[in-house]
Amino acid sequence: MSAIATQGLEGVVAAETALSDVRGAKGQLVYCGYDINELAGNTSYEEVVFLLHNNRLPNTEELAALKAELARYREIPGSVVDVIRALPKDAPPMHVLRTAVSALGCFDPDRDTEDFETQKHIALKLIAQIPIVTAYFHRHRQDKPLVESDSSLSEAANFLYLVDGEKPIKEKIDVMDMCYVLHADHGMNASTFSSRVTIATLSDMYSAITSAIGTLKGPLHGGANEGVIKMLLEIGDLDKVDAFVEDCLENKKKIMGIGHRVYKTLDPRAPHLRRLADALTQKLGEPKWIQMSDRIAEIMLERKNLNANVDFYSATVYYSLGIPIDLFTPIFAIARTSGWTAQVLEQLASNRLIRPQSHYTGRDDLKFVPADQR
Repeated sequence: MSAIATQGLEGVVAAETALSDVRGAKGQLVYCGYDINELAGNTSYEEVVFLLHNNRLPNTEELAALKAELARYREIPGSVVDVIRALPKDAPPMHVLRTAVSALGCFDPDRDTEDFETQKHIALKLIAQIPIVTAYFHRHRQDKPLVESDSSLSEAANFLYLVDGEKPIKEKIDVMDMCYVLHADHGMNASTFSSRVTIATLSDMYSAITSAIGTLKGPLHGGANEGVIKMLLEIGDLDKVDAFVEDCLENKKKIMGIGHRVYKTLDPRAPHLRRLADALTQKLGEPKWIQMSDRIAEIMLERKNLNANVDFYSATVYYSLGIPIDLFTPIFAIARTSGWTAQVLEQLASNRLIRPQSHYTGRDDLKFVPADQR
């Protein structure tokens, strides 16, 4: 009897994990036992990195040690900088990030070391270096000098500093840090699954994260936040929202950032990002973006019983921070590297090759015919 195939592996449990759980029916997200609402606004991104890698929150000394180690790993090899400079300035940043992470693996002499502690340090290197790669390419394509990292700054603050070339204000740091926390991990999503499939072959950490980045860049996964802000820019003004949504509904066009594959109620991360977006647009941006977003969300909930997801409001947050649209998904990757690497380490700790079956639907009665007789 053949196995039952489920399109998109919906409902299939692919692994056991103690890292995060997406509870779609309840609209709940848990990191290592902590509801996301317990962590958002109370913990720093670095604390969440420690939590995902150690299954507990750090004490003061452990947190300071982690911050120092991440800061120490920020410098990337000069040859990788050369690779970044050699890439086309009009290349999509996610393509650059995928290529640069592969390059980082080439220059790390420990890349194929099987020692688990070494793998944990490689994971921290990637968490520290992926933001640097992203910022360096952005500076390079603008013909601006590369900025040296500041070891006194947090991960979120240092990234903003490298992108803008000036020390960020506290409001920007707090917002970016919370975005990192909210995006750190999210169950067995597509990019996490691809990273675990790759490392399950006993490949290497760099290959696993490259797989994850390649998966994340798809518009059905990480690219949705870019689609949201492009949609808002296309609409233009609050008084045009209703007509736009009506046209989408009538013509069965997708409205980006609405609905979720797993959450059947409100995405628990969305309210936090909506609050951030509201505060930011009042202080730094244009209030119309959050007003337009709220109206779209209201209509879609009334008409289709669909809620806004994390991408819906993160787009307005990043846009209000002055971040270029094509860096939205790389920022998602920066934050998610903490979860990806934790998931890879968990896979390695009790590894078994991931090898699902497929349900064959083709013919099996064909006979070979020479080419001159076909």
